[in-house]
Amino acid sequence: METGLKNRVAVVAASSQGIGKATALAFADEGAHLALCARQQGPLEAVAREASERFRVQTFTGAFDVSDDSAVRGFVQAAHEKFGRIDVCVTNAGGPPAKPFLSTTMEEWERAWQLNLRSIVSFAQAVLPYMQQQKWGRIVTLTSYTVKQPVPELVLSNSIRAGVMGLVRSLAGQFGPDGITVNNVGPGFTSTGRAMEIIEKRAAAKGVSVEQAEHDLNQDIPIRRMATPEEVAAAIVWLSSVPAASITGQTLLVDGGSYRGL
Repeated sequence: METGLKNRVAVVAASSQGIGKATALAFADEGAHLALCARQQGPLEAVAREASERFRVQTFTGAFDVSDDSAVRGFVQAAHEKFGRIDVCVTNAGGPPAKPFLSTTMEEWERAWQLNLRSIVSFAQAVLPYMQQQKWGRIVTLTSYTVKQPVPELVLSNSIRAGVMGLVRSLAGQFGPDGITVNNVGPGFTSTGRAMEIIEKRAAAKGVSVEQAEHDLNQDIPIRRMATPEEVAAAIVWLSSVPAASITGQTLLVDGGSYRGL
């Protein structure tokens, strides 16, 4: 399928590892130039070099925490100054800690809101004026299948990410007339460090080995395995493509069939 992303510019947050890195490289494979950000400059530069060497695309990087509103806005402005356009924005951030509700602190709730919801507001407010000018744009938020089916250990994520759904729906309705789509991708358990954190907590709680806990988790997934970062990235790229122009305000789960609802 022709995605129509060649020579467009994609902003990808938290792109130094995991799903963010896979997403950056997937866009580069389609010929899109990249504006990449993450907290650590070294790993981020490594991803930028790989994209540029493998796919001959231009890259721009910035190291900062996406909960820093002024840093987000400054990065987006600098990326636009470099490329002259911003076509796609993929918001992404590390998930809140996995812990029981009564063990959470108000500081953790505040941090979760800043990192996993407010950061999306920052990116959206920064990129939308540029997208409106060109009458074309794609915003894809990256959350979790917990927006549809809560995971017991992830009460912070279950709660905060539900707010992202309201934001996605609101923005899709408001900016559709400008040729801008806003969608959400909700991965299920994916082969990343975040999944292993949850598996280790489950193993400790049940008094079983990590290997057994991982086996049990896989048995609960209809395809009997976790998704790969590349599979999640493929969904993000597709929602960002030209042919996906009529899809907006939606959540696409990449969860191997784990969500049991209709």
